[in-house]
Amino acid sequence: MTHRWIPLFLEAQAAELGAAENTRLAYARDLGDFDAWLAGKGGDLGAATRTDIEAYLVACAAQGLANSTRARRLSAIRQLYRFAFDEGLRSDNPAAEIKGPGRSGRLPRTLSHDDVDRLLDAARRHGRSPDDRLRNSCLMELLYATGMRVSELVALPVTAARGDPRMLLVSGKGGKERLVPLSPPARAALVEWLALRDRKDAEARKAGRPGSRFLFPSRGRSGHLTRHRFYLLVKELAVAGGVAPETVTPHRLRHAFATHLLAGGADLRSIQVMLGHADLATTEIYTHVLDERLRQLVLDHHPLARPASDP
Repeated sequence: MTHRWIPLFLEAQAAELGAAENTRLAYARDLGDFDAWLAGKGGDLGAATRTDIEAYLVACAAQGLANSTRARRLSAIRQLYRFAFDEGLRSDNPAAEIKGPGRSGRLPRTLSHDDVDRLLDAARRHGRSPDDRLRNSCLMELLYATGMRVSELVALPVTAARGDPRMLLVSGKGGKERLVPLSPPARAALVEWLALRDRKDAEARKAGRPGSRFLFPSRGRSGHLTRHRFYLLVKELAVAGGVAPETVTPHRLRHAFATHLLAGGADLRSIQVMLGHADLATTEIYTHVLDERLRQLVLDHHPLARPASDP
């Protein structure tokens, strides 16, 4: 049985911080796992000590969970106990001084300019109908032009695309809004898709059906294209464009957006704002990605980097 503090904490996250549903679901899973682990040891979340939390993290490591997963779980636990302390449910935060696992040395993988061009071209050509092709093209152009998270892209309200056609209003984590500039190809794709989407919306209203508030509507329960369906679509476009599908994900296009901007001379602060990163340190990882790509470029193409041939 879930400890009573968890639903209280999740409600507070929704009401006070405007945490997105995906964030709350992640908290619920992580805290639920910790709660179940404690119960299995005869413990209780309300009385857990620092030693209990550290033992749980060791158990997570023994399961082979990635550093990022363990760090996320510790963050959820810290926030739960901070909430309990603020609400007077506990007199301390037993997780406050626990150090999380170090960052993985693995750099985020990205895509080349040629890979992205192939994907964008495939989006314009791939689809069961002209309507699908317009939608696919708009989705991919917006994703690459803005570096949005996939959850931000699929749930865009249509109002975000109104107003200044050179900018898109994106609602990110915690409900924080940011304006992201659009490239000319993205603007053109958006204009075409909006015209079609608005026409179909008007036809639906005329037939007595409600219109959609989303830029990319769907008949599913959420009312918009789902993250899972978009993930599959990206894989389909990779196959259609001749790009290895195992190298392509929506998040890798976000990495490509940032890395290509940095390579083109954009400053880190601007990229931070466009990505919606709260901390500049998160954005700085792309300088290391770029350094690695330049190093590989030299190794692959510089004549002095090649092994000397036998006489």
